[in-house]
Amino acid sequence: MNLDISVADKDWKSVPHLRKLARQAVRAVVDDDDVRVSILFTGDAEILELNKQWRGKATSTNVLSFPLPRGTPVVQGEERPLGDIVMAYGTVAREAGEQRKPVTNHIIHLIIHGVLHLLGYDHKNDAEAHIMEARETETLARLGIEDPYRS
Repeated sequence: MNLDISVADKDWKSVPHLRKLARQAVRAVVDDDDVRVSILFTGDAEILELNKQWRGKATSTNVLSFPLPRGTPVVQGEERPLGDIVMAYGTVAREAGEQRKPVTNHIIHLIIHGVLHLLGYDHKNDAEAHIMEARETETLARLGIEDPYRS
């Protein structure tokens, strides 16, 4: 697996071992060595613009996923790109504080959530949400992280 990481917001530097956390989270979902995932760690202003442009929502969000369209041709011998994930530091850190959980656990959860979107999972209705959340919970449990959906 090839993981392309870009850090565009200096606040992410406060997260120790960010690249290692990202690799751990992606690897927990994707066990295929012939794929590539890109992650952009940015801030709330940039993700707000992306959310507005691509989803028509004028709000900041924690994570966005941009899956590569199914059937996109791949050059023989090269990794298959799954798509891009974008995360906003301010929203992620604020949510972790509000939910009283370590920011690193929240980051791992959101990367797993984003990768599942790249793989075709969604939560547009209750049935889809149940399947996706179960996969997230199962993956997080293997990493020793509590179920984020348990109240």
